[in-house]
Amino acid sequence: MELHGLKHSTPLDTLFFGGGTPTALNGTQLGTILDTCKNMYGFAEGSEISIEANPGTVTLDDLLYLKEAGINRISFGVQSFVDQELRRLGRLHNSQEAEQTILEARQAGFNNLSFDLMYGLPGQTATSWRYSLERAIRLKPDHLSAYQLSIDQGTGFAARVRQGKLDLPAEDIILDMDAITSELCRDAGLYQYEISNYCRPGFFCRHNLNYWHNEEYLACGAGAVSYVDGVRKRRIADPEGYCLATEQGDNLIVERETLDTAASFRETVVMGLRLIDGVSEKRLQQRFDLSFDEVYGNTLEELINQGLVSDDGASILLTEKGRRLANQVMAELV
Repeated sequence: MELHGLKHSTPLDTLFFGGGTPTALNGTQLGTILDTCKNMYGFAEGSEISIEANPGTVTLDDLLYLKEAGINRISFGVQSFVDQELRRLGRLHNSQEAEQTILEARQAGFNNLSFDLMYGLPGQTATSWRYSLERAIRLKPDHLSAYQLSIDQGTGFAARVRQGKLDLPAEDIILDMDAITSELCRDAGLYQYEISNYCRPGFFCRHNLNYWHNEEYLACGAGAVSYVDGVRKRRIADPEGYCLATEQGDNLIVERETLDTAASFRETVVMGLRLIDGVSEKRLQQRFDLSFDEVYGNTLEELINQGLVSDDGASILLTEKGRRLANQVMAELV
């Protein structure tokens, strides 16, 4: 396994099987990876061990095996409970299969389930988004991620946008969807702790919080990125090429990045502002021995004057307006 030789004295607090569909591996293979991590590092008491799964790709027997192997959190890529929207996305499951898989996960004994939903989809309306969200909430998620569709360059969706063939919701509809999300999640007791993430008390994703705090993390796998000792390393993206390089003992790293202190400070601010509680100035000062004024000068004050960022004396955080224009704010602070 790639992590061989990186023996660490601190046991793992979180482990995340994610990116693509890790449940394409069978239970024995996943169990072997878990055992390897346990032998090399150990797991902290109460550790969070998550796996991503697509509805319709795991059976009740699979879920029972995952639970027995030690996985205690599943993130299901539901995306929508409207079958027409799922077909437009090219998803292999339908809404009934998604619901059935979630119910079977509860039957298998999982008490920490997360659902991913997407809004801003082609042909989606505020009404259909409300329907998806209400149906998700009826299934009592412990954690809910609501992501707006982003169109990446080089994709089929991007080509269709250029050709005017993709019916995306207008900006005012997106704002309505945001309001619906806030309303329904609040009424369901799901606390918003990050721009796109909601949870029941105590069920935030600890693994992702580590990213948003810009703390260290190990990684292995095709395309995986690690951040250790101030160095970020990206691995070979092609799965076959990654496996061949691993078997032959070749170098797996295709890109390294070491940020200076000021750049790391700015990155930590930008990532931390995704959190509803914002970024602690005291914590940053202790970590980097830098202040907001030293790094940003008047930029931060200008964002505060524009009503995009607020300063409560201990932390800076995005305002409601700032969250709607988060990309614009981040561009000023990166």
